[in-house]
Amino acid sequence: MNSRLPRFQRAPERAAPFRLTERDLEIFRQVRRHRLLSSRQLTRLLGSPQPLLRRLHLLFHHGYLDRPKAQLDYFHRLGSRPFVYGLTPKGGRVLEPEGLPVTRHDHLSLTRLHLEHTLLVAEVMVTLELVCRARDDVRLQLVPDPRWAVTVEHGGARRRVGLVPDKVFVLERAGQRIAVCLEADRGTMPVTRTSLALSSVWRKLLAYVAVWTAGRHHPFGVTRLRVLTVTGSATRLDALRTVCERLDRGHGLFVFTDVAGLDLDALL
Repeated sequence: MNSRLPRFQRAPERAAPFRLTERDLEIFRQVRRHRLLSSRQLTRLLGSPQPLLRRLHLLFHHGYLDRPKAQLDYFHRLGSRPFVYGLTPKGGRVLEPEGLPVTRHDHLSLTRLHLEHTLLVAEVMVTLELVCRARDDVRLQLVPDPRWAVTVEHGGARRRVGLVPDKVFVLERAGQRIAVCLEADRGTMPVTRTSLALSSVWRKLLAYVAVWTAGRHHPFGVTRLRVLTVTGSATRLDALRTVCERLDRGHGLFVFTDVAGLDLDALL
């Protein structure tokens, strides 16, 4: 295989021929599950770094995987970085016999901010999945992301707002099932705003309390709800915890941390 193949332009005529294997299908399943994964994240999930990197290279050039061009900025500014991969419709069709419909994402139109947000969600989920693999007392199950509409109230103001978590999963231990809503916070949303008509972390906390109060999480077959917010700096972490303290009720719903501080037992 030619090691000088272009990074972001496919050259199937210059790439080595190959046949799909069960390991390739597992790559497709993992990328489909998370939408985007870096080669480092895939290595954490599947092992065998060098063989895996060579395989990802082939799968890209033969059109089964995308390398979103939003990551080009990393290479221009920071030098070599792990490639980020998304599943193409061609790759998705390979999984159709398993009952998995083809999901169509326009990876080429992704912005860098959207890419970084999606990778943060994936990093949290990969980390938690690996922790659960290493334990025999906890099982992690992804569930369909809900789209809630709730009424929030504060200071005499009321507002109907939508709420869509970045990811929802269920943790099961000793027969107890806990729904966890993940919020990947990259510091772009204001912590507070002057009006409930404007998006803010404060409004989102109020919305989750409204979901919990109304029992809107019960369709997941659970009785407990946790909201895990993962952010990237100590300053932001302090700000999130401080605004949470302003809530009249529901403080116990919320867990705030960074990726390094992820603790599965804090959710249970």
